[in-house]
Amino acid sequence: MKNSGFILLDKPSGISSRAAGGRVARMFGAKTFGHIGTLDPMASGLLIIALNGATKVIPYIPDTKKEYEFSVKWGTETDTLDAKGRIIKQDDNLKIPSNEILEKICTEFIGEYDQVPPNFSAVHIDGQRAYKLALAGEKLDIKSRQVHIYNLKNITNSEFIVECSSGTYVRSLARDIAKKCGTIATCTAIRRTKTNGVDIKNAVALDFLENLFNNGGRAAINDYLQQTDFGLGDIPVLNLDNNDSVLFKHGGFLTRSAFTENGSVRVYSDKELIGIGIIENGVLKPKRIINVD
Repeated sequence: MKNSGFILLDKPSGISSRAAGGRVARMFGAKTFGHIGTLDPMASGLLIIALNGATKVIPYIPDTKKEYEFSVKWGTETDTLDAKGRIIKQDDNLKIPSNEILEKICTEFIGEYDQVPPNFSAVHIDGQRAYKLALAGEKLDIKSRQVHIYNLKNITNSEFIVECSSGTYVRSLARDIAKKCGTIATCTAIRRTKTNGVDIKNAVALDFLENLFNNGGRAAINDYLQQTDFGLGDIPVLNLDNNDSVLFKHGGFLTRSAFTENGSVRVYSDKELIGIGIIENGVLKPKRIINVD
């Protein structure tokens, strides 16, 4: 499928992940798009956008650890736990934690920890998104879930960097750090700097991409489109000849003596990724067809 692949986007603050993906999709003329992980509208940084056929491989890309830089305002808590929310608490006896205290407390978060997501989040409650219920004024009881903090450092007494598992809410982490310090806090900035083995230095800013497109058209931005098999490096490769690839793309099962290793494979024909399959007892079964044209 034409214009299938991934864009490593540096999303600006102030727009949703979906809105950013839509702007990228329009530039590439993509009919469908998606993204790996979600950034809050307030957050900026690395967002991996999938276009056209690349959306079909998203479930097969491991959701690995992420890195964020974030800053807080001590003594204030909002309903969203970020600067866009409504102030619901204030600490009138605020004593800003020292760097020494923060260094100690940061180490206490390393490892597994039970975290309660923010009320304004995308978690599901009885089939509905929490933020929609919160907007409707409903009282929420969101259950905690286990996340993993690999590293947490304070850069200054209001700036931090965290390396964490997927599903970690930085806004909640800021709330919990403040609680251990005996106060409250709200995130004033969040920036994702690493995800899925990609560094922010390899991302392209949305405004730069749009300026390039407006001045040179689609050909000018094609260099920023990653291949459809981006992120699938750990899945073994299986190459099919033309006849077998036609059968595979039409959902056919293939039984071959060469299929000796059971497990998932990424299937190619003429160096083009055509799908994800699974081999079971010498039989290749299609799991996801990527290109059917």
